[in-house]
Amino acid sequence: MPGPVASPSVDPVASADPLAGPAPADTRAHESGIGYAHPVSYLPSFPNPVNEVAARLVAGGVVVLAVATVVLDLPWLLPLLAYGFVARALAGPRFSPLALLVTKVVVPRLPIAPKVVSGPPKRFAQTIGAVFTVTASVLHLALGLEGWAYGLVGVLAVFATLESVFALCVGCKVFGVLMRLGVIPHDVCVDCADIWSRSDRLAAQTG
Repeated sequence: MPGPVASPSVDPVASADPLAGPAPADTRAHESGIGYAHPVSYLPSFPNPVNEVAARLVAGGVVVLAVATVVLDLPWLLPLLAYGFVARALAGPRFSPLALLVTKVVVPRLPIAPKVVSGPPKRFAQTIGAVFTVTASVLHLALGLEGWAYGLVGVLAVFATLESVFALCVGCKVFGVLMRLGVIPHDVCVDCADIWSRSDRLAAQTG
């Protein structure tokens, strides 16, 4: 009788999500948690790693939509903003029209090298955006509290501007603080924990 047929091995680099940008060539990135060796276990469909160039462009699109919502008084944009954040928090760019436009059309035409960053902090930031926009939608469309709704959208526009223009992801910073405090387990983002451990050791050596 013929022996069992061995299943082909799958290269984690080749199987990376094309929408997330190219995976790092160095296999140590996968061992440290940047790649798919350590996916986010509770929602594994989110891409990891993430191309920060695409993330910043998406943030720029959020700024445009948020400012238009408030300045032009277009409350019907609130559910669209909320949908985009929820879709990106759950599955990255797969079901977000704005993110698909950026990753499929805009980024491939830019003469800018991808910058690979860990996915979990970006997912956390998208989740914060989802909470803000869903709350704003309910406040305005269901409760008639226009001022409160537009206030939340204004704060969101500031956060998105910081990421788009200055590469400062406020949600990612909050994620880091929560990891350091132990609120978010370190295995959610092994690479993040490894980077902070190296930084702490370096600070201790030079201090």
